[in-house]
Amino acid sequence: MKNRIIFYTLLAGAAFALYAQDAEAIVRSSRNRIKADTVSTRSRMVLQAKAGSVTERLLDQYSKDGPKGKRAVIVFQKPDTVAGTRFLTMENPDGADDRWIFLTGQSKVRRIAASDGSGSFVGTDFSFDDISSASRNAALDTHTLLREEELDGAACYVIQSTPKDSSYQYSKMIQWIVKDTKITVKIELYDKKNTLVKVAEMSGLKEVQGRLITTVTKMTTLAAGTSTTIYMDIIEYDKNIPEGVFTTAYLETGRYR
Repeated sequence: MKNRIIFYTLLAGAAFALYAQDAEAIVRSSRNRIKADTVSTRSRMVLQAKAGSVTERLLDQYSKDGPKGKRAVIVFQKPDTVAGTRFLTMENPDGADDRWIFLTGQSKVRRIAASDGSGSFVGTDFSFDDISSASRNAALDTHTLLREEELDGAACYVIQSTPKDSSYQYSKMIQWIVKDTKITVKIELYDKKNTLVKVAEMSGLKEVQGRLITTVTKMTTLAAGTSTTIYMDIIEYDKNIPEGVFTTAYLETGRYR
């Protein structure tokens, strides 16, 4: 009997490890499914306040693969209150991304420490961590396949991701990944008290240059009753982007060498 218990315990442990491995593989395939050397986008960012008032911003984003991972720059174009604000993130294979921001009206570039990742990104419902989440290294979290279910008619994997670093702003993230396309269509974000605080929803399915993508991302902050929605109006793949764009010098001046 004792040997049988040990056998079933080992079998259960092996099954759990297999499910965890499968869950991580699904998350990796979702985050890495777009194959392109560069991505250039122009987007509208719509901020909705609890009272119902709406403000709109225009921004450009450029991303490019590099020797250590993906680099991305966001440049705000309109309105005047945020025009000239620029944000740079560089994927770090050894841990959290490296991030810098240049805010309109300031004289120098500020580095965003990992401990500041929960801060609001330029007054939106997205945090700095949220903006970098699409390129977040899957190895930084422990992934568990919770179940399979339909969401808006699409069969999805429902995967819980728990950060290995307890200092990360969320205690867990639960994401819905469509089984056949590996597109992430919803993410629930939980705070340190395991309370659901924000929900990200991706929609606007579209094929661009042979790649199936979502063009709308809405982040809702539940307690505040606010939301920020990003509409990608223009998307271009494999367009030449100078290396000088991915530097702190570009953040400060808006010019590259």
